[in-house]
Amino acid sequence: MNKDHKNKRVQQLCEKGHSLPPKSIIKNEYQISGIRQACQLTKQILNELTTVIKAGMTTDEINTWVHDYTIANGAVPAPLQYRGFPKSICTSLNHVICHGIPDDTVLKNGDILNVDVTCRLNGYYGDSCRMYEIGQVNNKAKQLVKVTQECLNLGIRAVCPYAPINDIGRAIEDHAHQHGYGVVQMFGGHGIGLAFHEEPFVHHYDTKNPEMIMMPGMTFTIEPMINEGTYKGRILSDEWTAVTCDRKLSAQWEHTVLVTGEGVEVLT
Repeated sequence: MNKDHKNKRVQQLCEKGHSLPPKSIIKNEYQISGIRQACQLTKQILNELTTVIKAGMTTDEINTWVHDYTIANGAVPAPLQYRGFPKSICTSLNHVICHGIPDDTVLKNGDILNVDVTCRLNGYYGDSCRMYEIGQVNNKAKQLVKVTQECLNLGIRAVCPYAPINDIGRAIEDHAHQHGYGVVQMFGGHGIGLAFHEEPFVHHYDTKNPEMIMMPGMTFTIEPMINEGTYKGRILSDEWTAVTCDRKLSAQWEHTVLVTGEGVEVLT
């Protein structure tokens, strides 16, 4: 797409009500380099956890391991005391949608667990999460985990410069609904890099409303939360933990991505 076509495409979208991103969330090469380093540490932690997490552990033991590993690598766990969150990671087990607080809960055979890690390294942020299957997991849970990862991958494939961010949610929602799953609407992805949470908000479903136009230099997360049953959730009395209303399983996968001049780069 040449410059004239890009400008025409953007103009047409703006005329339909889509908005341009503020200049403050367009990163330069120096900033992207710092964000990339933070993202790679987050990825490294999640990779290492595949050999750490096992039945019999508590979620708080996972939190301690990640906290110590993060500090040892010169970074800070971004969730710790963020808006009062008491731990260094989120651990969301089985029917927990997101923002689960690590505690003395013991992992058991057949559980599915999401671990959400965000590192702040030299002032830059990298955010990612993934699912871990504990021991022998039944086929129903395996399918949910698999389809949720596919939703993430399809959302990433929808990232394209000079296109509306709506395309991401539409791709995710279509795939989830094909499998009879619900797409959580109460949470979404978010801009990240210079702060933990920046513009834009990234819906994982099609809002039918004009949203922000993706432009080169934007960095944000895509993190679909897919429920086995209803998309609806509720927040527990701890004011953080979100669970499915029907107590059925939920899964989530997340990457931080960069919009490039030609497409997308997965930073985590």
